[in-house]
Formats: sequence, structure tokens, C-alpha cells
Amino acid sequence: LRFPQKLWKMLESDQFRSIWWSEGGKCVAINKDLFEAEVLGREGQQVFHTQKIKSFMRQLNAYGFTKMQRNFQRSASLPEFLAEEAAASAHSQILYYYNPSFNRAHPWLSEMCKRR
Repeated sequence: LRFPQKLWKMLESDQFRSIWWSEGGKCVAINKDLFEAEVLGREGQQVFHTQKIKSFMRQLNAYGFTKMQRNFQRSASLPEFLAEEAAASAHSQILYYYNPSFNRAHPWLSEMCKRR
């Protein structure tokens, strides 16, 4: 299978907890640390031909995925701000990638995901 097909199968599988659809099926969300252990760290059963997250991210980029930034609205009060900072820190382990041709509602578009 090509990279986009493998990625699609992972997203549709309930076998992996480290990768899922987000934004209503328009983005791929990856828990970086969990993905490294659960997918890239597999012994003998590699899904992708790498054990490094940087190589996996290069593959995403090569197929037209772009990293999405999360913008958080900050509160003016100090206690709320500190709570939001703690949540944002935990949330920073989640990577979001977007490709207009990779959409859960339109699986046929994934055939347009070509390596650059």
C-alpha cells in the first residue's frame, strides 16, 4: 500500500489510540509520544518504513500534508491563564496535519494524494 492508503487504514482502525480524525474528519491528529511508542516502535510489525517521527512527518509533507497550528484564546485572569497554559502544554503533544485531498467524508479524494 502507498503511504496515504496506510495512513487511511490506520485512521479507520480502532487498533491505534495514537492517531485519529479531527476537525470533523478534515485533519489527522497524532499524539506524538504515543505514536512513537505504538506505531514507530513496533518490533517486527512496522507499519511505515521508519522508526523516527521526523521521517514520518517528512512523509506527510511529501504527500502534501501541512501542519496546522492550534490557536488558544488566553484569559485575562491569572488563575484561568495558568489553567489554560497547563492544558495547552498537555495539548502540545498533539500534532495536526491537513491535506485538502485527505478527507474522511470523501475517501475517493485520497487517490489525488501524490508524492511531490
